[in-house]
Amino acid sequence: MKEFWNERYSNQDYAYGTEPNIFFKESLKNYNPKGKLLLPAEGEGRNAVYAAKTGLEVYAFDISEEGKRKALELAKREQVTLHYEVGNFPELQLTHNKYDAIGLIFAHFPPEIKKPYYNKMMELLNPGGWVILEGFSKENLELKKANPQIGGPGLLELLFSLEEIKTDFSELEILKLEKVMVELQEGKHHVGMASTIRFIGRKPL
Repeated sequence: MKEFWNERYSNQDYAYGTEPNIFFKESLKNYNPKGKLLLPAEGEGRNAVYAAKTGLEVYAFDISEEGKRKALELAKREQVTLHYEVGNFPELQLTHNKYDAIGLIFAHFPPEIKKPYYNKMMELLNPGGWVILEGFSKENLELKKANPQIGGPGLLELLFSLEEIKTDFSELEILKLEKVMVELQEGKHHVGMASTIRFIGRKPL
């Protein structure tokens, strides 16, 4: 997978554009988290740069060196600072911090690492901290067959369901949890009507 993402991010264009995900942007405006934000699987930095511009201290990671390179280029252009690491989550220096918000935007982890990653994220999330998630639902698999341009994983086990979100983030208070049809216009790899899960959770004080 690392090779796949390095190849995708090696192009001059930004694979998913440079504008933030709409749900992520709206959620930051609506809930206004302060402090430190963690962005797993952040790719080329579009959400990280936006969040930094709102005043959040942004920490991000990905498995792609090319993603980091592009993210830091975008950050320099927009005159903000990112703390960005490449590698496997449990081995990174950013696990030594505590966070006030975590943004999981199209962060689809393989089943064998998803639960350990989530457990570690919940450990690092401060009481009162937010989780903002948007990812492709299991129903998106059929939509992708009809229109590959909408993007998303091609394996069912990498996709989200409402029930799995409730289980995976059981210690959080659910403020929003819904499956929606959304018209994606994010670069050239998220284009068209897609089925996504949107979730806002908060860790009890």
